[in-house]
Amino acid sequence: MLISRYFIPLAPFVLIGLTAVVCLFFFLCIEHEMRLINARSQRRERAQDAARRELTAQIADLSIRMLDAEERAGMLVAPTPPKSGLNLNKRTQVLRMSRRGEQTHTIAASLNLPRREVELLLKLHGRVVYNPQGDSKIVSSA
Repeated sequence: MLISRYFIPLAPFVLIGLTAVVCLFFFLCIEHEMRLINARSQRRERAQDAARRELTAQIADLSIRMLDAEERAGMLVAPTPPKSGLNLNKRTQVLRMSRRGEQTHTIAASLNLPRREVELLLKLHGRVVYNPQGDSKIVSSA
């Protein structure tokens, strides 16, 4: 009797109270999680800002170094062209051996010259015609 008289009319109020307590508990849990998420995002933003500042400083440093390198490259002296392996003595020997009828690969091997260089010299010499007056003229191959 006591149960039916006091507890049954109070049951809906007790359930409403328990539901309010559970909702309050979940609300506080969600609020706590949101604070943690906000703290993590702020830490990430600070780390990203620090990384961004560091990258900006590195880019500025690299651009200064690049400008310095460009200035130094503009001041460099052009390298001297390599000496030709064909001096007048070897040129004379190439022409003599060619007049004797030796092949270009034989001439190149015996004088320690590149075969292409020997061929070029013989081509150039074939286009130069010596006049009786001692002048040399280049004849076009047209």
